[in-house]
Amino acid sequence: MTLWDSELPFYPQPRHAAGFSVPVLIVIVVFLALAVSFLLILPGIRGHSRWFWLVRILLSLYIGAEIVAVHFSAEWLVGRVSTNTSYKAFSSERVQARVGLLVGLEGINITLTGTPTQQLNETIDYNERFSWSLGEDYAGEYAEALQRGLPNPVLYLAEKFTPSSPCGVHRQYRQAGLYASATLWVAFCLWLLSNVLLSMPVPLYGGLALLTTGAFALFAVFAFASVSTVPLCPLRLGSAELTTGYGVAFWVTLATGVLCLFLGGILVTLHCARPSALRIFLDQSGKDCCGQARGGSPLVLSSAPHTQSGAPHVSTYL
Repeated sequence: MTLWDSELPFYPQPRHAAGFSVPVLIVIVVFLALAVSFLLILPGIRGHSRWFWLVRILLSLYIGAEIVAVHFSAEWLVGRVSTNTSYKAFSSERVQARVGLLVGLEGINITLTGTPTQQLNETIDYNERFSWSLGEDYAGEYAEALQRGLPNPVLYLAEKFTPSSPCGVHRQYRQAGLYASATLWVAFCLWLLSNVLLSMPVPLYGGLALLTTGAFALFAVFAFASVSTVPLCPLRLGSAELTTGYGVAFWVTLATGVLCLFLGGILVTLHCARPSALRIFLDQSGKDCCGQARGGSPLVLSSAPHTQSGAPHVSTYL
């Protein structure tokens, strides 16, 4: 304790806040690689089919990437506030800092960034994660954070989500995250199925699979939104109060679910109204609207024989 001036030990070199979630970055890189691979072969597609496949593939890749990426995102519920707050336990020293609370499907992230970052002869820049996913012990992670001596704002927010907290929100947030995560994985499997069915092509079943994909994406949104019925304890951090609201992951998932419902509804409606035209449109291998083959040559259906009067030969075309 003498080395720390009779204070509890803190990080000599605090961990810096991560700029991006590693699993989300991996998902984005994988789907970007697929998109770039398709763009490389796009010039080999001739005619108007090139733009058809461009829109179709990019839309499909966006839907798949979004469903997987938001599963690992921490920005389903977010709150940020700038305040003047105490920094260390058993100390009256205060710092000016920006505190952030990010709630995801698998846990929470708490950020603490000094304004400026250099205060009290150290760098104030923390990003701490506490997980409640299956196989993780949130209470154990919080106890470890106490032993490491994390700053007061981080411990204060983390304590609000512990199972023993008087707030009593741990169980609700954990269950909502698990249900939303499960429905998102089901939506991803249905997205894969819709791509297979639309490539056969089986437009009716592909459209129904896309409709179901959107429905399960919306189920994930509704499962997480059910937490809003549970009031969160007031979060007082020094001279300010931290308030939360739905984050980017929540709204993007909602928009993707609506998009899937819209596209699936169009496919099912066109199948009922003009099934043959929809099949040709999706397959892009039939005849065009002028009746010509893809090569552009007219098709000779019949040939009239010469008449006895010497009438010229006449061919009938489509």
